[in-house]
Amino acid sequence: MQNSQNQAEAIAALVRLMGNLRDPEHGCAWDRKQTLTSLTRHTLEEVYEVIDAIEQGNPEKICDELGDLLFQVVFYARIAQEQGLFDLQDVANAITQKLLVRHPHIFPDGTLDSFGQPTLLTAHEVEQNWEKIKNAQRVREGQGRLVSVMDDVASAMPALDRAAKLQKRAASVGFDWADISGVTAKLDEEVTELKQAVAAGSVSMQQHELGDLLFTCVNLARHLGLDADASLRDANKRFESRFKFIEQAAARSNTTLPECSSNVLEQWWQDAKRLET
Repeated sequence: MQNSQNQAEAIAALVRLMGNLRDPEHGCAWDRKQTLTSLTRHTLEEVYEVIDAIEQGNPEKICDELGDLLFQVVFYARIAQEQGLFDLQDVANAITQKLLVRHPHIFPDGTLDSFGQPTLLTAHEVEQNWEKIKNAQRVREGQGRLVSVMDDVASAMPALDRAAKLQKRAASVGFDWADISGVTAKLDEEVTELKQAVAAGSVSMQQHELGDLLFTCVNLARHLGLDADASLRDANKRFESRFKFIEQAAARSNTTLPECSSNVLEQWWQDAKRLET
């Protein structure tokens, strides 16, 4: 563990390293040619690697992957600095000010020095207050135009996460099912409509109805207090584990999967499921 001075020195060293990598004369050719746009796919990859490390519960790997993600932030800031847009200090100041404004129950006068006064807000009340503050900010930034609570939901977000955020935003202004029974009824309705689209043989209808069904599944997860993306990742892991079990079973039987009957495959699948309990 390090104190504040050591942390500042570590960040300064990383910033210096980034400057060296981008140096026009002695820097790295790959790093020099990167742009704000070209880095985005690498950033997504780093985010997923952080999540993977956390789910593995490996502190050393989490630290390593967080370092890669931090480097992305420094990289973006350096490119922006070269273009005269902003620098890393601007980035840090912006997020600090944003969090001060959005936590009036922790920082009453909007400064770090006001920290330490007791708060009686619950986590749910804090979240509601956060949404109110963000809505007020959207109105201010709208400068007279009609402002939507959906305006700043990033279109590049993964689809499941974006669906959850859109639903949460709608719910924050009262557009939501009263209870989970409304969601489950909607789920049944969407399944029926998808079956009808399949029967009709229309690919466009099938895609439309499948999208509605997935959107409703995300809504159900939200009402259950679950993370739809995390639930799907868990399902992916279970499928992967069970499939590997089937591959191993086939190898032990000196056969291949295409040669196995559906009954044999189903039996191995059920065997794999039983091993999980």
